Amino acid sequence: MIKGTPELIAGRREEIINACEQLYQNMSFRDITIKEIGNVTSFSRPTIYNYFETKEEIFLALFEREYDRWNTELESILQNNEKLTRLQIAEEIALSLQGREQLLKLLSMNNFDMEANSRKELLVSFKRAYGKSIKNVQKILEKFCPEMDKTEIHHIIYVFFPFMFGIYPYTKVTEKQRTAMTEAEVGFIYQSIYEITYNCLIRLLNAVS
Repeated sequence: MIKGTPELIAGRREEIINACEQLYQNMSFRDITIKEIGNVTSFSRPTIYNYFETKEEIFLALFEREYDRWNTELESILQNNEKLTRLQIAEEIALSLQGREQLLKLLSMNNFDMEANSRKELLVSFKRAYGKSIKNVQKILEKFCPEMDKTEIHHIIYVFFPFMFGIYPYTKVTEKQRTAMTEAEVGFIYQSIYEITYNCLIRLLNAVS
C-alpha cells in the first residue's frame, strides 16, 4: 500500500507522468524505460513501482490525461455556443484537436500492448476518460444538430473515433519519410491536423457552405 497523504501521492503520480511526457517529446515509446523516467523525477527509480508497475501504465496515465484535456475543450464548445452550423461544428472540433498533438501521437501507438500490460483498475480509469470524449462529441451533435437521429450520430462517432488513430502519422512525418514517399512516387498531399480533421468531419456531417 502506498504511504503518504493523498496530496503527496497525487503529486508523485503527476511528477512521474510529467517525466514520461518530457521524454516522449524527443524519444520513442520503445526507447523510454522506467529507469529513464526515474532519472527525470526527484525521487528514486524504485519509488515509481509504488505507483506504476509497468512503463505501459505510465503511458496509459499520460494518455488518460490527454483525453481529460481534450474533454475540457469539447465541454467548452458545448457551454460557449448556443447554435452552430455543421460547418462550424467541424471547425470547432478540428481546432480542438489541432492543439492535442500528443493525444494523436499516443493514438498512433500500439494501444493493444499498452492496455494489455496495465492493471484493470488503471485501464478502467483510462476508458472513462475515453468514453467521456465519445459522450461529449455525441452531446455536441445532439445539441447543434437536433435533426439527426441516434443512428446517424452513432455512425459519425464510430467512423470519426477510429479515424483519429491515423491523424498523427498522416500529418507528422520525418524528412526521411517524406523523401521515401517522393522517391516511391506516391504523390501524397500532406495536410495539417486541422485540415485533415476538418475535411473528414464536413463529409461525415454532410456539411455544405
